[in-house]
Amino acid sequence: MSIASNPYICIFRKERGMKLRVGIIFGGFSREREVSFAGGRTVYDNLDKSLFEAVPIFVDSFGNFTLLDWKYIYKGSIRDFYPPVEYLPSSPNNFQVYAESVVSKGNDVAVEMLSKIGTHIKFNELKKHIDFAFLCLHGAGGEDGSIQGLLEYLKIPYSGSGILSSALGMDKALQRQWMKSYGYTTPEYITLKRNDISDSNLKKIHSQLKNKIGIPCVIKPSHQGSSIGATVLIKSDYASFEKAVLRSFFMQKITSAEWKSYHKEQQISFIREMSDIREGIGFPLTLKHKKDSVVVFHPEELLDNLLSIFSKSKEDILLEAFDGESEILIEKFLDGKEFSCIVIQDENGSPIALPPTEIRKGQNIFDYRSKYLPGLSRKITPIDLPEKQIKAISENCCKLFSDMHFNVYARIDGFISPKGKVFLNDPNTTSGMLPSSFFFHQAAEIGLNPSRFLTFIIRTSIQQRLISSMHYPPFADLLKQMDEHLDKQKNASSSKKKIAVILGGYSSERHISVESGRNIYEKLASSTKYEPIPVFLAGNAAEYSLYTIPINVLLKDNADDIKEKILNYKIHPFIKKIQENCKAITDKYAAGKSLLPPKKLTYTQLAKDVDGVFIALHGRPGEDGSVQKELEKVGLPYNGSSVATSAITINKYDTDKILRDNGLLVAADMIVNKEECADKNKPAVYNNLVEKLGTPFIAKPIDDGCSSAVRKILSPEEFNAYLKLIFRDRTEKDKKAMDLLHIRSNEEFPIKKAFLAEELISKKGASRFLEITGGMLTHHTSSGKEYEIFEASETLSGGDVLSLEEKFLAGEGQNITPARYADEPNLRQKISDAVKAEFLKVAKLLNIEGYARIDAFVRIFEDGSSEVIFIEVNSLPGMTPATCIFHQTAINGYTPYQFIDNILQYGFEKQKALNQKTAAHV
Repeated sequence: MSIASNPYICIFRKERGMKLRVGIIFGGFSREREVSFAGGRTVYDNLDKSLFEAVPIFVDSFGNFTLLDWKYIYKGSIRDFYPPVEYLPSSPNNFQVYAESVVSKGNDVAVEMLSKIGTHIKFNELKKHIDFAFLCLHGAGGEDGSIQGLLEYLKIPYSGSGILSSALGMDKALQRQWMKSYGYTTPEYITLKRNDISDSNLKKIHSQLKNKIGIPCVIKPSHQGSSIGATVLIKSDYASFEKAVLRSFFMQKITSAEWKSYHKEQQISFIREMSDIREGIGFPLTLKHKKDSVVVFHPEELLDNLLSIFSKSKEDILLEAFDGESEILIEKFLDGKEFSCIVIQDENGSPIALPPTEIRKGQNIFDYRSKYLPGLSRKITPIDLPEKQIKAISENCCKLFSDMHFNVYARIDGFISPKGKVFLNDPNTTSGMLPSSFFFHQAAEIGLNPSRFLTFIIRTSIQQRLISSMHYPPFADLLKQMDEHLDKQKNASSSKKKIAVILGGYSSERHISVESGRNIYEKLASSTKYEPIPVFLAGNAAEYSLYTIPINVLLKDNADDIKEKILNYKIHPFIKKIQENCKAITDKYAAGKSLLPPKKLTYTQLAKDVDGVFIALHGRPGEDGSVQKELEKVGLPYNGSSVATSAITINKYDTDKILRDNGLLVAADMIVNKEECADKNKPAVYNNLVEKLGTPFIAKPIDDGCSSAVRKILSPEEFNAYLKLIFRDRTEKDKKAMDLLHIRSNEEFPIKKAFLAEELISKKGASRFLEITGGMLTHHTSSGKEYEIFEASETLSGGDVLSLEEKFLAGEGQNITPARYADEPNLRQKISDAVKAEFLKVAKLLNIEGYARIDAFVRIFEDGSSEVIFIEVNSLPGMTPATCIFHQTAINGYTPYQFIDNILQYGFEKQKALNQKTAAHV
């Protein structure tokens, strides 16, 4: 067959000028599926819309491929949509489960469920839908060479490394053996296979541990990432060792005494932890007791089994995950600085190490929570070391990249000892792709924003597949087509609207503000309509300043890191060298002026530079009307409500009073001032609160959100601990008070002069009781403004109060949209309409504009009637990638970008109307 008649080339030629269809393959069946899902969403959002058509391909718990309906991409967790809610078995304890707990036999039910969320496609149909596969899968099935092998067979080019290097990168035990044979420095280690964990063998290994490896040591699975199943063993006793080993194999022993020591709530909490595929065992699992063995698919089933067995027996139970581990590593704990380094491949195939990042964490393991929730760890780029040692890290990483035959990019983790010895202990062929991940964080240091870095990865991957396929002609044509698109884009003039995205601030919500602002920036940066300009607000309640910031500062780990970088800005000499080495890459892919230093500016200067503003601040000063007031002075359109409305909604007590005075239901509440809480007055204050509000009651700041310092107070001791923290005189927090209230060491807890004590809303005779959160959007019409109230989300929390993680961390918590007011569809809709009507009353009463989010409880009674108890009104709700307002807008047909576009458009129309009104009066 001649090249001219090749059907693949004919397709590419016919579609020359059309966008490349990039299949984003994400989800999967590994324990890292939530990281994969969130990363896939990031790629989907950040692909350059002028170059690519994003095609979301979701891989379910059983390896089935689905062309996913776009509205599900913006769910916070896979469990929010799969299994679909109608397939969920009854769970009195609201346990959150994956599809494995629903599908126990065959694949027919799984395929049926997939039809509810998209179109099931067979492997051999992939080529009909995509030109290129961007791999966001993690763990088994994604990083082990299997998906790479499938795509090689189908002749579909894909991102990242090939089959062999992926398989090697996945197996930590094999890596150690290979690296040692190649002369790399590795910590002392031993491996242990699942078949070798008899009591006698474990005791033998434990007896040798102190001399052979030493304590502390690290025990971890060989085939997991995101620190899943890993333990730093600090204690030398056998029980601690056995527990850590079993944890890495995803097994757990439960004694009768341990189970009976738990009260009912603790037993349910224990089962909930077991259900977590990252921290626990997950389902299905095998329960072994004496000589009996039973397969358990659902947490309720496990709870029933444990209650039944331990009511009759004192013998231990062993739980073993189906999705277990075949081999684990026990290795020496490395003392030194921990780092992570992204290595990329230039167009000549040579590796270039991006600036290595130092990981500073509050605990021994850089765990899932620390990796993916902002503010809980610090990432210092480049690592804080002499340049000679940074160079040694980079050279070692580049050498390993070449020796392991990695392609396109890789993330290589390691340690450097106090004596400067480099240990590379975890090479990864796929990196996490959340907005704050190392992948984007380090690329920003050479001037590439996420959208442009993804373009670089796609083109480099196509080039690599062309080389490895012996110059397969369709790949050559695809590469040529992409280069033509890039040239056309570079030479095109821009007429985009410039939007300042203001983020940061100084409230306890500043880190979430950065996540919201980055998400807005990234949505706008990949659009064809807007050019976002990141602007950071730094200062305190007395005084603050605005700064334009470059992309490498925007993608620092959290608000405090960004502020520090602004106030002490300089380019590290080592980073300058890397920027020079990457000049060919940045010239081709980066936007001009992407690395200009931070610049302080006034609101007047801002008005000259931009066309509009998106306020992504949370708490004061963004939600109290003060920023809005300054923007109005210079005539800049902005998102959200007016100065007057913002000044009301920032204060929960004032908002409640307005709603209550107008006949709406709110929780009973009282303000507690610092002055009235002297030591001798504390008992009287507590007793008064109990008398007026009941016990337990909720304590929370009057003007902070994001669940910051929200606690259920059960006793005088907890009340005193709360007072000690909220009314403290210095930044440091009292450890005993924190322990009593279950507050982590790095958790934000603001200092206030007053807080709000609030009645705990309860079921009170209702047949169904839900916590909900609902969003809205306003539109300009000829008669004024019109409200579009979205279907509310039902929020399921794992504790007393919806946590920061459950609100904003990918894969945590569960939000069911629309809320399950009733089982019968018509009744559910009737109740939903009644709830929306109440939300509309609030919106009109407070004069909400642009958009907002309202939190409430709903009581539903046997006769189908309902009542809504309002908790909070947010005039600038969180806009992080996982926030449930995007689930709600999707039902009404808005993608997150379209929702943001509508918000901005309302601001422009509002400002235009104001200008016309002003002109009419002149």
